[in-house]
Amino acid sequence: MGRCFWAILLLALAAFLLAGFPHVDVGLLMPRLGGQAEGPPVTNVMFLKTHKTASSAVLNILYRFAETHKLSAALPAGGLFHLGYPWLFLARYVEGVEQGGPEQRFNILCNHLRFNLPEVQKVMPNDTFYFSILRNPVFQLESSFIYYKDYAPAFKGVASLEDFLASPWTYYNRSQGLRNAHARNNMWFDLGFDNDAQPEEGYVRARLAETERRFQLVLIAEHFDESMVLLRRRLRWRLDDVVAFRLNARSPRSVTSLTPAGRERAKRWCSLDWRLYQHFNRTFWAQVRAELGPRRLRSEVERLRERRRELVALCLEDGEPKNQSQITDRWLRPHQSGKADILGYNLRPGLDSQTLQMCQRMVMPEVQYMAHLYALQFPGKPPKSIPFLGA
Repeated sequence: MGRCFWAILLLALAAFLLAGFPHVDVGLLMPRLGGQAEGPPVTNVMFLKTHKTASSAVLNILYRFAETHKLSAALPAGGLFHLGYPWLFLARYVEGVEQGGPEQRFNILCNHLRFNLPEVQKVMPNDTFYFSILRNPVFQLESSFIYYKDYAPAFKGVASLEDFLASPWTYYNRSQGLRNAHARNNMWFDLGFDNDAQPEEGYVRARLAETERRFQLVLIAEHFDESMVLLRRRLRWRLDDVVAFRLNARSPRSVTSLTPAGRERAKRWCSLDWRLYQHFNRTFWAQVRAELGPRRLRSEVERLRERRRELVALCLEDGEPKNQSQITDRWLRPHQSGKADILGYNLRPGLDSQTLQMCQRMVMPEVQYMAHLYALQFPGKPPKSIPFLGA
C-alpha cells in the first residue's frame, strides 16, 4: 500500500506541475519520472550492415555488446569473412548451421550480408529487433569509389569519380554482375533489391514500404550521435553500450569533393538510393521528434559526446587516429582497400588490464573483432587467418 500511495502522489504532482507550466518540455521531466522505456535490454538484434555508411562503428557496438553479455553472434563459417556477400544471404553461410540439422538461433546478426528475410529468419528469433543505417548516396558513392577502386570493374578504368559520373555507361556494364554492386545504388542492393531497376514510382514506393515494415529503425550516418541516442532508447541499453569511436574512416587526403554538377549526377545515377535516403531521413526525424523532442535530444546527444570525449582521453594516445604506418599494435591495424588510407588507433601506454581490455574492444577493427569473437565462440575450430596482418 505504501509504494502504491507514493506512486499515485508522484503522478499527481507531475500532472499538477505540467498543468501549471504549459510550456514545459515533457521530455526533460521524463528521466525523473522513469524516462527511458522500462524493461530488460533487447538482446536479439539484426543489423543490416550497409557499405560505407559508418556501419563499422555500429558493428563494433554490437560486437562489444555480444562479448560483454556473452551472447551468441551469427558469424561466417570456416575461413570466410562475410556471410555470402554479394550473393543473397543463406543460413548455411553461418558457422554452426547445418543443412538438414537442428535449428540454430543466434542473438546478434550484423556481419556483411545481402538481406534475404526468409533465410535471416532461419537463424534469428521471432522477437528480433531489425535495424540498418543509410548515408547520403552522394558521399556514400564517393567513399565506395575510393575504397572499391581496385574491386568494382566499373571503377577500375576511370581516373576520377567526376569522370565516371560524366559518362557512367562507358564504364558500367550490367553483365559484369554482382562485383559492380558498389558502383550503383549500393544501399538498395544491400537491402536485397535490384540496384539496376528502373525507378518507377510504384516499384519504389512498394520497396520503401517493404523496408519500413521489416526494419523497426533506420539510422542516418550524417546524424550518427542522434542515431545512437534513438537506438539506445529502443534497445534499452546503457550509455556506454552505444559510445563508439570512428572506425574504418579515411584520412582527409583520400577524401575527394564532387563539384555541384557531379553531386547532381550522383543523385541521378543512384536515384534508387537517393529515394531511399530521402524517405528514411524523414522517418528518422519524425521518430526523433515523437520520442524525444528537441531539448531532450540535445541533452542526450551532449551526454553521449561528453562520454566519448572521456573515453578518448582515457584510451587513445594523443587522442587522434593514426595511419597504418603509425599503428604499433599489428592486431589494431585496419584493412586497407583501393585508394583509401584507412585510419586506426594507438592506445595509451600504462593502462591497467581492465581498462586496456575495454579500450582494445573499442578500437579493434571489424575483421579482427569478428575473428576474436569466432575464437571465443568456437574454440574447437581453427581460428580465422587474417591475410593482411601478415605472419
